[in-house]
Amino acid sequence: MNILVTGAKGFVGRNLVAELKNKGYNNIFEFTRESEPSLLEIYTKECDFVFHLAGVNRPIDESEYMEGNYGFTYGLLELLKKHNNKSPVLITSSIQAEKDNPYGRSKKAGEDLVFDYCKETDAKVFVYRLPNLFGKWSKPNYNTVVATYCHNIARDLDIQINNPDAELTLSYIDDVLEEFLRALDGNPTLQNEYCVVPITHTIKLGELADLIKSFKESRFNLSIPNMEDSLTKKVYSTYLSFLPEDKFSYDLKMNCDHRGSFTEFIRTSERGQVSVNVSKPSITKGQHWHHTKNEKFLVVSGEGLIRFRKIGSEEIIEYRVSGEKLEVVDIPTGYTHSIVNVGESDLVTVMWANELFDPEKPDTYFLEV
Repeated sequence: MNILVTGAKGFVGRNLVAELKNKGYNNIFEFTRESEPSLLEIYTKECDFVFHLAGVNRPIDESEYMEGNYGFTYGLLELLKKHNNKSPVLITSSIQAEKDNPYGRSKKAGEDLVFDYCKETDAKVFVYRLPNLFGKWSKPNYNTVVATYCHNIARDLDIQINNPDAELTLSYIDDVLEEFLRALDGNPTLQNEYCVVPITHTIKLGELADLIKSFKESRFNLSIPNMEDSLTKKVYSTYLSFLPEDKFSYDLKMNCDHRGSFTEFIRTSERGQVSVNVSKPSITKGQHWHHTKNEKFLVVSGEGLIRFRKIGSEEIIEYRVSGEKLEVVDIPTGYTHSIVNVGESDLVTVMWANELFDPEKPDTYFLEV
C-alpha cells in the first residue's frame, strides 16, 4: 500500500510516519513544505490512502490561514481527481472550525471541500475535528500549551497562565495514531458526519501547570507521578521528551560511611520506596525487625547472606544470594534480619519497602540475629 502523508514533518506527521513504519508500512510518500511541488503530482497518482495533515496554525499574516488550510487542500483534491484516484482521504481539522475566526473559517472551508469531494467522486473521506493535541515532538509556543509548559518548566522559564480555571480538552498523540490506524483499516470512530478520537481528557489550565511543575519537583523529592491516572501518565511522558539534552540525569543523595552506602531512589506514598544499598566486604547490615513494615531484597552484584530469626525463637534461617542469579527475598514482619557481604567485592542490593520511612514512627527495632 502506498500512503501519502502531507505535513509529514509536523508534530502529527512525524509521529504518524514513525508508527506507520513500526506497523510495517514501507511505501510512505512524505510531503512537506520543503518537498518539490512536482512530487505531489506523482504521489496523488500512485497513493492508495491519503493522510492530509498539512495546515497552517500560526501564520504571520491572517491571509495565510485560508491559503494553507483551504488552498492547499483544494490543490490536493484536484490532483486526485485529475488522476481519477479515489483513495480514501483523512483530513485533520480542528474544533476551532466551529468558531468564527480566521483560523476556524479556514478549517471549515477545508472541511467543506472534502465533503463536496466525497459527494462528487464517491471517495471515502474521514474528517477529524481534533481538540488540543500533545505528546513528544510537539513544538512549544506553536502546537499546544502542554508543549509550551513542558519546555519552559524543564528549563526554569516563566509560563503564562491567563485564566487558571480555563478548561482544556486534550488528545494524546498515541491515542490519535491508534484512531488513524483504525481509519486506515476502514473502521474510523464516527460521530455524525465527523470522525473523532474516542479518548480525550479535560483539565484546567492551572491544574495542568501545577501537574507539570510536580514532575520537575519529583527529581528532588524522588516521587513518581500517579501512573494510574491516564492523563498524568501521558503528560509525564510528554514532559520527559522536553528535557534539555544535558539534563537527562540527576544526582541522588548517597548516605556513605565506612560500611558502604545507602541511597534512596524512588519514593511513593502508594507503593512505598526503593533504595540501593552497597555493603563493603565482611560488612553486616540490618540487625532489626518490624511490626508492619515489610521489604524485598534483590542482590544485583556480589555475594550475600541474608539471615532471619523469628522473634522469640533461636532458629536462624539463611539465604545465600548472588548477582549471578537474581532472586527476590521477602523480609517478613516479626523476623529480625541482616544481610552480610560474604564476597570479595561490594555487595549491591536493591531494597523495596512497603512504606515511606517516617522518623516519627520508624517501626524499626534493633535486635541481633
